[in-house]
Amino acid sequence: MNPILTDIYSTVIPSAPFIIAAYAIVWVVLLVYVVMVVRGLKKTEAQMALLEEAIAKKSRD
Repeated sequence: MNPILTDIYSTVIPSAPFIIAAYAIVWVVLLVYVVMVVRGLKKTEAQMALLEEAIAKKSRD
């Protein structure tokens, strides 16, 4: 094998677990963020529905 490639592979392979862990952490953080945004959106939609009902009820009276 080419000595340059051997040197590159010996450098990259030991750091692979750290790279994999970094990607995993980024994906977990992204997933948690998306879940939080979706939960907030659902809460906001529920509040908007209540406000629309209150406005409709007030306009009928």
